[in-house]
Amino acid sequence: MYEKLTKSDVKKIEEEIEHRKLVVRKQAIEAVKEARAHGDLSENFEYHAAKKDKNRNESRIRYLERMLKTAVVVQDTSCEDEVGINNTVELYCEDDDEVETYRLVTSVRGNSIDGRISIESPIGKAILGHKLNDRVYVKVKNDFGYYVVIRKIIKTQSEENDKIREY
Repeated sequence: MYEKLTKSDVKKIEEEIEHRKLVVRKQAIEAVKEARAHGDLSENFEYHAAKKDKNRNESRIRYLERMLKTAVVVQDTSCEDEVGINNTVELYCEDDDEVETYRLVTSVRGNSIDGRISIESPIGKAILGHKLNDRVYVKVKNDFGYYVVIRKIIKTQSEENDKIREY
């Protein structure tokens, strides 16, 4: 499986890898050395915790590097009246008679609590590329779905505060 990433996503992932290799790795190695100096390793909690942190960092580096190798870079630009990546969209949900606002992002930036939905989610897949006032069917399961109407599209440029999600 591959991730769909924007150029900004790739840049942030590369920065995180570099930080983890140059800063976090050195700190983790020093923590292991210091804990090892405390004596008996079989009962040394600090040593086991430091080793676990070091391994977690190395695992994250491998995960991010693998993600970059298999990633597909997608464009985050779209027409003025078209839903695209990084756009904030106001949707009218017909079944609930409610208006909801979401920001459409790549899967590594998705965070439903912050109102950022992935282009891989059912609603993200459904509305991506549609235009203002389009009535769109959101397929959730095989025989179940619902309709939304795109009420407003706000073009958003900045991704600076969006974090790459840790799995």
